[in-house]
Amino acid sequence: MRTHGVSRGVALRVFAVLQKERCAEPVPGGRWRVIREDDEPRDRRPLADRIAEVIRVDKLEIGEPFLSSAALSDRFGVSRPTVGKALSQLEADGLLSESRQGKPRTVLAWPGREGRV
Repeated sequence: MRTHGVSRGVALRVFAVLQKERCAEPVPGGRWRVIREDDEPRDRRPLADRIAEVIRVDKLEIGEPFLSSAALSDRFGVSRPTVGKALSQLEADGLLSESRQGKPRTVLAWPGREGRV
């Protein structure tokens, strides 16, 4: 803003227009990121939603073991503690069983369906 001599309000209006045109997106911390043409599209859904979709995509049945947090961390490119928080949310939602040492999580229900154990 200082470089171009515009107010904060003008800059915010410009970024709002760029966001509508899918040329910019907000990022944490009140900042904006310009989307370049060669950028690959990213899935912006919460991690818990993307992990829940793994049940459907991998065609896991109720009672089957679920992927480990290390495998999910590699698959989604995030840290294991971040995956752990998302898995805790899915446990609270009743989609996955609790994790215990030496015992993998299991699928308790399919996302978006009423079929539960």
